[in-house]
Amino acid sequence: MGSRGIPNRYGGYEQFAQYLSVGLVQRGHEVWVYNSSLHPFKADHYQGVHLLHCFDPEDRLGSFGQFIYDFNCLRDARSRPFDILFQLGYTSSAIWHPLWPKQMMQVMHMDGLEWKRSKYSKRVQAFLRRMERTAANRADALIADSTAIEDYLQRAYQKPSTFIPYGAQSDITTKVEDLDKYKLKAGDYLLAIARFVPENHIEEIIQGVLGSRYEAPLVIVGNPQQAYGEYLRAKYPADQVRFLGGIYDFEQLNSLRANAQLYFHGHSVGGTNPSLLEAMACEVPICAHDNVFNRSVLAENAHYFLDSSAISRLLDEIEQQDHADWVLRNKERILSQYRWEGIIDSYEELFLNLLP
Repeated sequence: MGSRGIPNRYGGYEQFAQYLSVGLVQRGHEVWVYNSSLHPFKADHYQGVHLLHCFDPEDRLGSFGQFIYDFNCLRDARSRPFDILFQLGYTSSAIWHPLWPKQMMQVMHMDGLEWKRSKYSKRVQAFLRRMERTAANRADALIADSTAIEDYLQRAYQKPSTFIPYGAQSDITTKVEDLDKYKLKAGDYLLAIARFVPENHIEEIIQGVLGSRYEAPLVIVGNPQQAYGEYLRAKYPADQVRFLGGIYDFEQLNSLRANAQLYFHGHSVGGTNPSLLEAMACEVPICAHDNVFNRSVLAENAHYFLDSSAISRLLDEIEQQDHADWVLRNKERILSQYRWEGIIDSYEELFLNLLP
């Protein structure tokens, strides 16, 4: 529980839930995934995974609706004979910890320092830090998707966690023809795929592109239907900054990634990000926000930025850059460390070891 449900129509947790649940079913396990009532997929099963639809008022109550949705999921879980309840994130479920079903093992995916997100007020950040502490102390097992998160949990709570990163497809299929739909030419655009929140540094990326001599468009994929997204669309010119909206077709996304001249990854809060792994698998050169999470994945095989001026300087010299070695090493890391088959194996081993 903790995602909006499968198949993925939203983001990282949903994609993770989809791959993990289907993979475990293929290994012979029974798996249930909680789906929001707002999810467009209404069937009771998806590729062998049982789906449990719970009421979610997020469309009317905003973020507060997530607390109601998690409450409804927990209330349902208390009546189920599950062996393990795997919670994806603690933000809106840790407050209900007295309702966590005691007859099953509680595994918590700790996500990435939610209380540091700049979109939250100081008061909300303090609340989220309390929820993090509650989840860390009360769960039977903790999952960290980044070594940086693993180290943080040990320092902050003296509690060990299991490091299991997200996965990525290693066999990518792309079509140059997919670019025709968006009137793009291979190698003649920049790309960013992200949610429209300040800590993803989309505005700094835009300012860096516009402040350079680079003339090809910056293409941004993400659902802008929120205040910050609408602000960016209204502020920046459509001729060089193109907002494509949300795209959930993996093949089209991979075609966009693989044919970009450079992929921007501005995420600065959280662990291993699925979009970053997918860009690595698509063999596109990457420019990432300079933080411990991104460096733990990319090492020295990327450009890094902290502000828009760094992006401008990079783009003014990009024609002289040779990224072949970086691209090759990033793809090798996907094959050796981030393949979905290995990730699912790690979760299966963890879950089995937790059971008597």
